[in-house]
Amino acid sequence: MPIIVPFETLTDLYKNLSKKYAGQEKAAFHHKLNPGGSYEPVYWDQVAEDVQSIAAYLIEKGIDHGDRVGILSENRYEWAIVDLAIQLIGGINVSLYTTLPPSQCEFILKDSDTRLFFVSTGIQLKKAVEVFDNCEFLSEVIAFDEPKLKSLTENDFVNLFEDVMNEGAKLYAKHKEEIEKRSNAVEPEDISTLIYTSGTTGNPKGAMLTHHNIVSNVKAATQHIYWDDKDRSLSFLPLCHSFERTAGYYAIISCGAEIYYAESVDTVSKNMPEVKPTVMVSVPRLFEKIYNLIIKSVEEGSNTKKAIFNWAVEVGRKYSEGRRGFVALQKRVADKLVFDKLKQRTGGHVRLFVSGGAALPPDIDMFFRCAGLTILQGYGLTETSPVMAANSPGNEVVGVVGQIIPGVTVGIQDLETGEIIAEISGEDYPTNVTSKAGEILNKGPNTMKGYWKNDKATREMIDDQGWLHTGDVGRFLEGNLQITDRIKHMIVNAGGKNIYPGPIEDMFKTSKWIDQLVVVGEAQNFMAALIVPDFEALEKFAKENGISFENAAELVKHSDIQNLFKGEVRSFSKELASHEKIRDFRLLSNEFTIETGEITPTLKVKRRVISEKFADEIQDMFKDDAA
Repeated sequence: MPIIVPFETLTDLYKNLSKKYAGQEKAAFHHKLNPGGSYEPVYWDQVAEDVQSIAAYLIEKGIDHGDRVGILSENRYEWAIVDLAIQLIGGINVSLYTTLPPSQCEFILKDSDTRLFFVSTGIQLKKAVEVFDNCEFLSEVIAFDEPKLKSLTENDFVNLFEDVMNEGAKLYAKHKEEIEKRSNAVEPEDISTLIYTSGTTGNPKGAMLTHHNIVSNVKAATQHIYWDDKDRSLSFLPLCHSFERTAGYYAIISCGAEIYYAESVDTVSKNMPEVKPTVMVSVPRLFEKIYNLIIKSVEEGSNTKKAIFNWAVEVGRKYSEGRRGFVALQKRVADKLVFDKLKQRTGGHVRLFVSGGAALPPDIDMFFRCAGLTILQGYGLTETSPVMAANSPGNEVVGVVGQIIPGVTVGIQDLETGEIIAEISGEDYPTNVTSKAGEILNKGPNTMKGYWKNDKATREMIDDQGWLHTGDVGRFLEGNLQITDRIKHMIVNAGGKNIYPGPIEDMFKTSKWIDQLVVVGEAQNFMAALIVPDFEALEKFAKENGISFENAAELVKHSDIQNLFKGEVRSFSKELASHEKIRDFRLLSNEFTIETGEITPTLKVKRRVISEKFADEIQDMFKDDAA
């Protein structure tokens, strides 16, 4: 189903949806009012009333066209209605990751000159209070939840959301005409949001995405991937990230589908059976966890259970390749014995998953396909609003990120000569285009306006011909886009060979013993790896084999554990070229986290940080070779 109302701006989208569904008791969102309770619907009439109240309050507080309003919150209903109110009056949404420390929150608030700041829990309010005095333009902080620490609300610049809503409702009559005037004045080229890229080095940069950038991407995505007003989506990826914002929020409501908010990222597996979603926007990490849980369960079972599982996967593979007849009968048996249990874990109604944000390991993609669960892998950047390419239903190809979406043109630039060696427009599906690898470029209405107050960074990203340089390496494969790795992640070994660590790391992630892995070896004679084990699996192994240990640091040093990983690394390395093989490794006792700084809020590895933080371990792996 195409979009159900016409719109050229996100302001239009909200206004026309609220008019269409006025008085119809049509739900837009669902949320839990209490932890552990049941999901409650929020109808469009209520959404309109709440958005109007917030819009009136923003105008009363002096928020003008183009002023920045910040949101520091997990995914929840309040996030959506504050955003819609900002769009309604022509403001600019500046949203922050809840995992950011106060110092980074302060940088973004100051860089964007944010005026009002909405925060969720007491934890987030504490950050806002800490940095408030350092933010010149910030005049007020509004907390969604009443904090347990009462002293936080004693600051005269802090107000509670419930009070703001009540005041806004009283102010609506006063500002009704001004709200209508402001909403009519919003133009497609106006900035809708500043999304600060998490960045693996340096301070984040604020990507300026216009209404036209996002609207064009929403329309293209809904042409490319089908969903309609009967669909329901479980939202858990951060709304401050462009992937969830465009694909998991605006695109969903534009088709009349309904959004359910997960209680938290940690409760997704619990919420899926409750919500029974039909579509889900996700990242590979979710699929990796589900896959590893299943593999562990199978390996802990009897030989008969393993044999049935392996048979079912093989049947699923044949079925996914289009074989029918007797295979179709076998597939029904395989579903009943194996795959239906997996589908129940996802709620039993998932029609398709959309995966982005990072590469989906091909083995995991194939496994879900064998199970009859479609994952449409896509690709894009914050700076491209974000979608550039995606697999579409019925045209899924394992190992690629799919076809270029309508309206967008993608080019491949030779890394040495700078020549554009191939390009494909989203209006075409040329299955005869295959190219060598180069840097992936983007051109189209989804290209950001630039970086906020940073012309130098904008010029580095977008060239004079309008090509946005992604920094990613890829190629066309029979008309589909295939990603190789990041240019800046490329490792050049001592022999001058170029090695892209991403595909190697993705392969190792399918091991039940490995949670995280980073390949190292710049200017060295061989590749090595820093490995964070799956400690749940490791502790079970230790218990079964009588290995005693006091803590994780002691466990990873045990000779039996070291030998286990030597065998695992050797086994996986057989699939690699000689210059790619992992010759040595070090097991780490702590995982890479956002809080400790090794990964970004979008779960991308900060390789420079890891190289510096674990310099001793890396040096130790290569010391004998250097000697």
